[in-house]
Amino acid sequence: MRRLHTLILLFLASPPVAVAQDEGAGLAKIKEQELEEVREKISDLKKSMDRSARDRDRLTEDLQNAEVGIAEKRLRLQDLERERAYSAKRLAELDAAIAQREAVLARESGRLSAQVRAAYMSGSQEKIKLLLNQRDPAMLGRMMAYYRYFNDYRADNIGAVSTKIRELATMHSEVAAEEVRLADLARTRSAELEKLAAAQQDRQALLAALKDRMAAEGREIERLAAQEKDLARLIAELTSILSDYPITSEEPFSEHRGRLTWPVAGTLLRDFGQPRVGGELRWNGVVLTAPRGREVRSVYHGRVAFADWLAGMGLLVIVDHGEGYMTLYGYNETILKNAGDWVAPGDVIATVGDSGGQAEAGLYFEIRRGTQPLNPRRWVTRRPGD
Repeated sequence: MRRLHTLILLFLASPPVAVAQDEGAGLAKIKEQELEEVREKISDLKKSMDRSARDRDRLTEDLQNAEVGIAEKRLRLQDLERERAYSAKRLAELDAAIAQREAVLARESGRLSAQVRAAYMSGSQEKIKLLLNQRDPAMLGRMMAYYRYFNDYRADNIGAVSTKIRELATMHSEVAAEEVRLADLARTRSAELEKLAAAQQDRQALLAALKDRMAAEGREIERLAAQEKDLARLIAELTSILSDYPITSEEPFSEHRGRLTWPVAGTLLRDFGQPRVGGELRWNGVVLTAPRGREVRSVYHGRVAFADWLAGMGLLVIVDHGEGYMTLYGYNETILKNAGDWVAPGDVIATVGDSGGQAEAGLYFEIRRGTQPLNPRRWVTRRPGD
């Protein structure tokens, strides 16, 4: 995964169908200087938040580096797996094509063998015998034409057999190359798995150290409050920065209350408004447990406003839906969209993980209007697949 320190590439892609065409035309006129100013503002915001988190706890920075590195390795493994699947499919196709070509070659070779045997049985003087044995000139002309056609057919068969042999030789070379490629991919994948295992061990050590420190200092509530404050600040700053570039949809987000689909199939672990550690803080969203790597999907049309790591949220995606509404998807294992990307309902934007120092795999999901958290269960009622 590419680290997204420049957090937004606004309007470099055309807006989706749900976005008004005149809006897209207007956005296209934004000057490069203005766009660069937006990039710098959001980049500065993220750097400032990173510094604040680092000042509170150096282990947080180490955790960020570890989890981002793990995400990059997982994406690399996914790329390798796609390459391996493609290579294996290509190899199977070549094997099937070779079998088909060999069957055709066998038939052509059989025909050619029959013709050679017939020519041999006729002897080397077959054309002279034909001329001497025929008394009817008309019959002789027809037989000579037949003889010519027969020879042409025999020559065509010889050419076809030669072509098939060359094709088979080329295909066998391609098979050998694909087998070498598969072996190389297997070795690379094995090396990447070892790196991933080492990175995961480092992460576990960091989590243990972080947990021990919080227990010793009794600062768990303070840490959670600081992380919640960081998230509120991020939302407020993003809202301010993006206010000059509103999203206009044919069907506004507000009209879909109670009709949205959950971003992932999972089991409710933490509910909106439920008390957190010590009861002084409450959950502003929901946590859904789900298998690691399961696809996380956008609940509605919008534009990715943030796609990076944030303390407490881990690998976080924020989608701006217009009207001040945003949806947040945290704890991800990998992020599959970049800031500035347009998304539609059901688009895969991330995969379920345990980033942010979570103990188990799941998805944190939140809906906000401005800085105000909203109860997701009043907005999202449909199960994935319904």
